[in-house]
Amino acid sequence: MDEKSYVSTIAPTKEGDINLRLPEKLDISVVVPLYNEEGNVRELHRRILEACQKLNKPFEIIFIDDGSSDATVKNCEGLRPLKLIKFRKNFGQTAAFDAGIKEAKGDIVITMDGDLQNDPNDIKLLLEEMEKGYDVVSGWRWQRKDTLSKHLASRTANLLRKVLIHDKIHDSGCSLKAYKRECFNDVDLFGEMHRFIPAILEIEGYRVGEVKVSHHARVHGKTKYNWKRGIKGVVDMISIWFWRSYSNRPLHLFGGTGIVFSLAGLIILVWMALEKIIFGTAISEKIWPLMGVFLILVGIQLFVFGLLADIMVKTYYKNRNHMNYSIKEIINQ
Repeated sequence: MDEKSYVSTIAPTKEGDINLRLPEKLDISVVVPLYNEEGNVRELHRRILEACQKLNKPFEIIFIDDGSSDATVKNCEGLRPLKLIKFRKNFGQTAAFDAGIKEAKGDIVITMDGDLQNDPNDIKLLLEEMEKGYDVVSGWRWQRKDTLSKHLASRTANLLRKVLIHDKIHDSGCSLKAYKRECFNDVDLFGEMHRFIPAILEIEGYRVGEVKVSHHARVHGKTKYNWKRGIKGVVDMISIWFWRSYSNRPLHLFGGTGIVFSLAGLIILVWMALEKIIFGTAISEKIWPLMGVFLILVGIQLFVFGLLADIMVKTYYKNRNHMNYSIKEIINQ
């Protein structure tokens, strides 16, 4: 085996284990969240290890136990090479991805699910596509092996994503993705946002690609996807839409909407005044004057909220020492 590989066979220990040597520089970090995957974890590690060894590049494998209540952690014992991050309780898949990515040392970070539905052999496809100049390559499960309910939920989410986010990929729900390490220098993940990492990075100006990957039916364990995660995903999608469209100009959204509401209310009040003055119409029992005043007040509130949001966004960028643009490189000639 190549000397640069992560796994180097030196000499078996008395227990029959293999001594491992970690190189100073890693090319690949494979990050996998786990939650009650006791039936999958050992086979998953074997497949990842086998796939990474074929690449002939220094690599590491990072498992994040997201507060499993079964034997997932116990079944990780003896697996080498492996860096295991254990959460105190279940914080969710996005938190697990964030912790694993922050711990990763490789130049390229590979993320995938822990249920054996993603195929580690497809890591090679992601890396080959990345060589075309992409910063991010997302897997596309073009022949999914899921239940009808998950298919319908995925199609609905994809439709909303195309309307709101326009991230130009077919399958944001596929966890099998490859990222250059620098993509996460200024990215923190919350909620269910791991699905929308490519969209977040595209906002920052990174190049996002896509490649078709394999997908297998779940054999062990139960799916963790339910209607609650679906609702959280939609809320996060709206957040991404706002961040993509108005992150550096919230006043345009809230202030503009406020002006429209106030103008509508003003028009209604002028119309009521003309009816009263010119035509002598009784307006005391009509709802329109109240509606006009209500719209003006709502408009003023939205405009003020827009001003406050504008101040908050500027403070956010200033405190992070990061502006609303991303420099790829500076060339001095």
